[in-house]
Amino acid sequence: MNVTSQIKQPIFDEMELFEKKFYESMTSNVALLNRITYYIVNRKGKQMRPMFVFLTAKMVSGGIINERTYRGACVIELIHTATLVHDDVVDDSNRRRGFFSINALWKNKIAVLVGDYLLSKGLLLSIDNGDFDLLRIISVAVREMSEGELLQIEKARRLDITEDVYYEIIRKKTATLIAACCALGAKSVIEDEVQVENMRKFGELIGMAFQIKDDLFDYTDEAIGKPTGIDIKEQKMTLPLIHVLNTTTSKEKSWLINSIKNHNKDKKRVKEVIAFVKNNNGLLYAEQKMVEFQQEALLLLDNYPDSEFKDALILMVNYVIERKK
Repeated sequence: MNVTSQIKQPIFDEMELFEKKFYESMTSNVALLNRITYYIVNRKGKQMRPMFVFLTAKMVSGGIINERTYRGACVIELIHTATLVHDDVVDDSNRRRGFFSINALWKNKIAVLVGDYLLSKGLLLSIDNGDFDLLRIISVAVREMSEGELLQIEKARRLDITEDVYYEIIRKKTATLIAACCALGAKSVIEDEVQVENMRKFGELIGMAFQIKDDLFDYTDEAIGKPTGIDIKEQKMTLPLIHVLNTTTSKEKSWLINSIKNHNKDKKRVKEVIAFVKNNNGLLYAEQKMVEFQQEALLLLDNYPDSEFKDALILMVNYVIERKK
């Protein structure tokens, strides 16, 4: 059994029912929309976000979930899907998880409208059921994700990202949605704000570790569906590179910045940059930081009694930094 199946085991029935509810939450009277949403549902990823919702809810409540939990998982997945559809338009990307993206098959205009539709369906699902507390958690995540993307674009132009700014970018861009999943899972079943905040922090820490792992893939040759050096080609400042820029000589720093700004399409030069970052402990440093976030996240689970849900979350935290793609 692979790791994802192991993680899913304690919530297998819930995930099966969730898939039905998720598909129903996207339905429309417009045939074109239904054709596109059917395409989306049949090309789903690992579904980590709804898994976080259900596992967190079950761990904090002693195994109890309710309709609010299902709605919360659907809203998160609707909004996550909307952001992916929009991201593919922004990045002019033709592939998503090995399949054609929505914009590749139906063009940008339709893809943007589908993203808007999914976002509004998510918001209405909460509003129609009076889940305003859950809606607040999700809305904060959407705001922060937009801010994170724009902050990254602003900083990439100048290549002047400090480590602190980098953490702020990935906290908003990636970690905030996983934090929302965990807070939302807890909030759907309990009223204890301390525990909800505890779970939000837990999700945020995993999200930070998750993004650093993604950054490290840029320096490996493993087949992960993303070519090596793509972040450098796109002038994205990642932790291994930021660390090396801040610890190297001014001459080497100038060479690195010049390489990223002016030679980022030159395959030989990109390979030289990757080798330089590796040789100057960029990867080692990023790995250490990733493990620190992971360990901090695991500490937050110590307050909860042992259960299959807690075990699955621990497995998930470890999977985040051990995954090969």
